[in-house]
Amino acid sequence: MERFEHVYAALGAIDSIIAAATAHHRLLWIHPFTDGNGRVARLMSHAMLRDALETGGIWSIARGLARRESEYKEHLERCDELRHGGLDGRGNLSTARLADFAEFFLRVCLDQITFMASLVQPDRLRNRVVLWTQDEIRKGTLPPHVLAVVESLLNRGEVPRGDIPILAATSERTARRITAALQTHGVVTSASPRAPLRFAFPTTLASQWMPGLFPDRP
Repeated sequence: MERFEHVYAALGAIDSIIAAATAHHRLLWIHPFTDGNGRVARLMSHAMLRDALETGGIWSIARGLARRESEYKEHLERCDELRHGGLDGRGNLSTARLADFAEFFLRVCLDQITFMASLVQPDRLRNRVVLWTQDEIRKGTLPPHVLAVVESLLNRGEVPRGDIPILAATSERTARRITAALQTHGVVTSASPRAPLRFAFPTTLASQWMPGLFPDRP
């Protein structure tokens, strides 16, 4: 485990993505626990990819591997093979088989990204959020000047609280009302009462902002 940590810690961005695949098998080969090694390996890979790609957890390698379980297990078994001669790496295990698994693993990642993109439709997300905001303004659940703030959040991801009165062209008091209304709807989050507002994707609005993300209830 110390060697495992030494090899896979402090890698660059690209190497960290590849390492999510190779470390996946190597942890299973080490088999550090009496039970639950597969679940731990999938959780570890999910966390590594989330950090390397800043996915925010919107897609999961675990889901993709579960959908291709038999192929996944076959690749893992092949990775346990001893190296095939002097041109198959320098360790005890086959480097070629590990490379095959890494390619399979990364293709599964791409499949999941494509799948989630088809559900979320990020190219249309901005318009859906703007239309929702305009509708809430008409219903009176959001203040009239909130749209400029929402559009800035969509563009920048986060907005300092001091920018709210400027963006909304309104008073400090009204800016606080705007902030409170957005927080009530779960549209923004903040680390502290003075920290910048960060755009959020509340599950309560998923069906309107990202239709198809969750299956419809019968």
